[in-house]
Amino acid sequence: MSEFHHGFSVSIERIGDERVLLTMHVRGKLEHQDYATLVPMLESAIAGMEHPKIDVLMDMRELEGWEMRAAWDDLKLGVKHGRQFNRIAMVGSEKWQEVAAKMGSWFIGGEAKLFDNREAAEAWLQGDS
Repeated sequence: MSEFHHGFSVSIERIGDERVLLTMHVRGKLEHQDYATLVPMLESAIAGMEHPKIDVLMDMRELEGWEMRAAWDDLKLGVKHGRQFNRIAMVGSEKWQEVAAKMGSWFIGGEAKLFDNREAAEAWLQGDS
């Protein structure tokens, strides 16, 4: 008998008056409930900001994909707040994750890149590379 593992952790940090850093770690498949938790948190963090810029650090090394409804939630988030996303740094090493990073760039105003380690992803978010 195999066990189902799903985990989702998120932290949101306001940096100055117009920047937000969203840090995520996902294990298993992203689910609709994950977005039902994440979206209000993110919208609360950017509330009152005139021109918010959202940077994302997403550790997806243990991500297995999205449930169909969660994929729809992700698309809706991109459409609603896409111009506010500045940089999305994804940590992973699978080919499908590289494709997901490229596709993600289509729906945001900024850039999305895949990194094979967290340190390089953090440096890129900070503008060091």
